[in-house]
Amino acid sequence: MIRNILIAILTIGVVGTAYWGYQEHQEKNAILINAENNYQRAFHDLTYQMDTLHDKIGTTLAMNSKKSLSPALADVWRITSTAKGEVGQLPLTLLPFNKTEEFLTNIGNFSYRTAVRDLDKDPLSKEEYSSLKNLYTQSDEIRSELRRVQHLVLKNNLRWMDVELALATGKENSDNTIIDGFKTVEKSAQGYDEENLQDPSMVAFQKKDANFDHLTGKNITKDEAVSLATKYAGIPAAKEVKVTESGKGSPYQFYSVNVDDGNGQGASIDVTKKGGYPIWFINHRDIGDQKISLNEAANKSAEFLKANGYDQLELTESTQYDSLGLFTYTTNQDGVTIYPESIKLKVALDNGQIIGFAATDYLKGHRDRNINKPGISLADAKGYLNSNLKVMENRMAIINNDLGDEVLCYEFIGTMDHDSYRIYLNAQDGTEEKVEKLQNAEPIYEDVL
Repeated sequence: MIRNILIAILTIGVVGTAYWGYQEHQEKNAILINAENNYQRAFHDLTYQMDTLHDKIGTTLAMNSKKSLSPALADVWRITSTAKGEVGQLPLTLLPFNKTEEFLTNIGNFSYRTAVRDLDKDPLSKEEYSSLKNLYTQSDEIRSELRRVQHLVLKNNLRWMDVELALATGKENSDNTIIDGFKTVEKSAQGYDEENLQDPSMVAFQKKDANFDHLTGKNITKDEAVSLATKYAGIPAAKEVKVTESGKGSPYQFYSVNVDDGNGQGASIDVTKKGGYPIWFINHRDIGDQKISLNEAANKSAEFLKANGYDQLELTESTQYDSLGLFTYTTNQDGVTIYPESIKLKVALDNGQIIGFAATDYLKGHRDRNINKPGISLADAKGYLNSNLKVMENRMAIINNDLGDEVLCYEFIGTMDHDSYRIYLNAQDGTEEKVEKLQNAEPIYEDVL
């Protein structure tokens, strides 16, 4: 009797285990199928977008009037943005594909800048027309290679999950049709990049990407990086420290430092090798209930910046989320707010500790500027505003506009109906450079149960 009961229990256990394993297998397959479908959709959409991009660039070559050319170039910009989005959804993070993305970015920058200018007064130059023809030729090469890969994918029922596995396991050098095809695409984009290095019409359109090359000081050691990390993170007695150096492909050299005091306090920080400038850091500790005000936290953040040698900064924005205060400080030169030079800090409202710091924009943009005088007066600038806007504040500021250029502006903060806005008008001609709707206070919902 007991023997039969044990056999029955074992049988139920085996059947249950088998069913559980089957369910796990089914769920795993469902996830893999969903991922594969997303990869396939992104790839075929990318191929279609490159086809469309090539055709659209071709049509612009036959146009000459602003009425036709501006909308067509705006369409080229839209298509490149979509294509870049599709690239981002493919499992190519471990496969160098930056030249192709840069190619799409350059097309987008070229088309956007050209579309928004007055082409009746400033039509395409011979150099720009030549660049457009080069873009057309290059897009055809990339389009053709993608079409070839697409044909092989459909013909041989190739799977993108195999690509992801090959990249993750370091086997991308083996025979893989998709990876080989994308390497050919990347090579074509590389050829375009080299071809246009000396083309002034394209160099002018490439996105300005400032780096840390202008930083001064000697190169620091790993030990000095650790010392800076413990200082900024407020963990003087670190029991565990890990330091890694930036790789060869990095545009600048830095140390990544992780410190832990063994009692629940840990922090991560990136520090530049040259000069030992902190790029960012974050303290990973849990935050308790609020005990200090946002104003007190702002004072703490200002003291922190002053103690670490950051001068000529003004508080331009402060926000509170639960028990955290977020502050943005910006350089002020000769009474002008320099928004491209900003530092963001995160302060814990339980004890005022600085638990987050980001200085990438400040390090890339910090320099003395030759600021020109405004071409129009403040009174004239107000005349360019919406008549329904009630101006509350104004000041001079330098911002990066949508084209990536630094522009001297009149900054206005005002209200209209129940909303607040920040508006930047070009200080030379009153052009509306940027309009931002400021966040309203979040409503508080009472429990209704």
